Amino acid sequence: MFTTTYKNLAAVLLPAAVAAALLYLWLDELPPGQSGTTPPLVLTPIPQSSDAVYRFAVIGDYGDNSAAEARVAALVAGWLPDFVITTGDNNYPDGEATTIDHAIGQYYSAFIGDYSGDYGPGSLANRFWPSLGNHDWHSIDCGAAGCDGPYMQYFTLPGNERYYTADYGLVRLYALDSYDQEPDGATADSPQAAWLRDALAGSEACFDVVYFHHPPYSSGKHGSREEMRWPFGEWGADVVLSGHEHSYERLDVGGLPYFVNGIGGRSLYPFTHVGELPAGVTSLVRYNAGYGAMLITVAESSGLTAQLFDADGVLIDQYALDKSCADSPTATPTPSATPAAGWFLYLPSVTGATDLPLSSHLLKCS
Repeated sequence: MFTTTYKNLAAVLLPAAVAAALLYLWLDELPPGQSGTTPPLVLTPIPQSSDAVYRFAVIGDYGDNSAAEARVAALVAGWLPDFVITTGDNNYPDGEATTIDHAIGQYYSAFIGDYSGDYGPGSLANRFWPSLGNHDWHSIDCGAAGCDGPYMQYFTLPGNERYYTADYGLVRLYALDSYDQEPDGATADSPQAAWLRDALAGSEACFDVVYFHHPPYSSGKHGSREEMRWPFGEWGADVVLSGHEHSYERLDVGGLPYFVNGIGGRSLYPFTHVGELPAGVTSLVRYNAGYGAMLITVAESSGLTAQLFDADGVLIDQYALDKSCADSPTATPTPSATPAAGWFLYLPSVTGATDLPLSSHLLKCS
């Protein structure tokens, strides 16, 4: 009798459990009870340096025109950052022209230079530095003349627009393309990697920030993209950021800080590859309880501070890189190996109280 009852119960519950799992998979959302997160940290915010030169936001996997994206965008706007960088997947679901302005410009047009969308005048100079994600690539075609698609038509970015640098003097940005169909390759021995190696070698910036979409190391749903395990630290990078996982993770890779940040608004993923990282790589913080963005501050005397806030403004994680930049240039960027470079005068847009100095900075893009 009892055996029959248990069998009948199992016959009802098991299909329901399978159906629930498939539903979460289809919805691209996080199932309850499958977090894999580290215990919440009790944090005292690191004081903002009085000589902070730049503050910039990092968002990833965000372009969904959702309520969650709107909340994260409001968080970012409240920081009054100098610029914004992205870790990819800027325009869901397929990188199309019909969705791109709703997915991006609606929330971040104030940072986009040469903006021609429907949401305001944009920025006098570009302050939005995206990297390509796999969803953006769905509508990009490449040929002998190069690559073109809604992403290239929407943004005005340096060089070939797929990977490039933006040099602010004290900090230099390196946006890479980690998609496996990148014409110049996405492995450590590719032409793109050779370009990065040379660009880092020629940098005079105090902080060299490398970012792209697919994480070299991840405990998340997708796991690690081993092809992106380039020797970033050996080449001179100070910080490496990626996305793709709709979660947040901070890792130590041989003493170099790596961040996975993909909680910009699309959905949330579980950590399903915990404990699978190679020797020498440590997962320090994992978070997927909500959406959010990172705020990175760089200062000449105190170094770099990276903080993760949830969409409500609650501090979730923070990291400090102590590095004196007294001998680094503040307004004389260095040349780059990529052609089509140009100078722009960047005047920070200040609409309220801020710790940023009211001064202009020279920016070089390549």
